Amino acid sequence: MPLFEIETDSHIIITWATDEQAARQVVAQAYPGDQVTRMTKRPRDTWVISKGVLGLTTSHMDICGVARECLSKSSGDKVHAIRLYMHETGSDLEKARKVIESNMVMGW
Repeated sequence: MPLFEIETDSHIIITWATDEQAARQVVAQAYPGDQVTRMTKRPRDTWVISKGVLGLTTSHMDICGVARECLSKSSGDKVHAIRLYMHETGSDLEKARKVIESNMVMGW
């Protein structure tokens, strides 16, 4: 049975259904007031959500180590290092800037 990702105006629903019509019926039964805005038939029969992306991991990241690695990869280019740090950690621009600039001062 295919797995569907259904986005409504208020929810994102992941469900198994035999076809698109059956998936729409799941939404109509569970959330009758919602309008389907997007429906995707997933290419595989599993759904994965990264806990790291949601900030639910319990492991502590060595932010200075990551920042130094980003500075090394960018050959000291601050702007590129900030972008790399944002990509690696999921941090926003302001946090990435502070961490990279702090590590530049420390002589990465």
